[in-house]
Amino acid sequence: MKRLAIFAVFALSGLFALPSGAAQDWAKAALAKSPRHGEWVTVKHGDRAVETFVVYPESKSKAPVVLVIHEIFGMTDWVQDLADQVAAAGYIAVAPDLLSGMGPQGGRTNSFAEDAVREVISKLNPDQITADLNAAADYGLKLPASSGKLFVAGFCWGGSQTFRFATNRTDLAAAFVFYGGPPERDAMARIKAPVYGFYAGNDARIDATIPDTVTAMKAAGKTYDPVTYEGAGHGFMRAAEAPDASDANKKARADAWARWKSLLSK
Repeated sequence: MKRLAIFAVFALSGLFALPSGAAQDWAKAALAKSPRHGEWVTVKHGDRAVETFVVYPESKSKAPVVLVIHEIFGMTDWVQDLADQVAAAGYIAVAPDLLSGMGPQGGRTNSFAEDAVREVISKLNPDQITADLNAAADYGLKLPASSGKLFVAGFCWGGSQTFRFATNRTDLAAAFVFYGGPPERDAMARIKAPVYGFYAGNDARIDATIPDTVTAMKAAGKTYDPVTYEGAGHGFMRAAEAPDASDANKKARADAWARWKSLLSK
């Protein structure tokens, strides 16, 4: 009976475990050591309340805002640590949890069972996503420490949402798509900002979309600059920070991060 009770405890705890992409003690530890100010805020619009992680750079000057869109794993420790790294580079990072209010008892990402997050995210209403992102972006731009300049960057599922957000937000300075797919071809005509792509060499599912995207963006008269990092796998920006990271992913992340910071500074 005692063994059964112990098993039941572990089984129940599994029901409320974070998704596999969220088991990132290394990211949590890095964030805990950050000297920068990070805080959770509630961004409201209509009947929605979006829990959003905001990190400020250590700067005496006003800073641009980078809207960070999470992976299909939701708002994980890595996304929060990534936001902190963006702030370390000199930008106000604004990272909304797009699963806010969608979990058990109205919770966000960390309230979901391990196997539920991907499915719920994949079924989010596109209009709700856009409204949440717009509200988070507006919140960031209205901060007293904001310079009024807005960028967006997203990863995996968030990379696709970044590209789609660029079709719906006219005041973007630039969009940074990390291994995400393109929006509908007709929607590309609405894009005002340059779009920069960061892709993994070993990611045929996403890489297969690049040639047609290049053609479509060129036909629409839009700036689209994709770079592929050979040997890297999908999700390399996160995977490269894990203790068991491959050399190819580490190199891809280092090169992509250098490129990203260079583009942000222009």
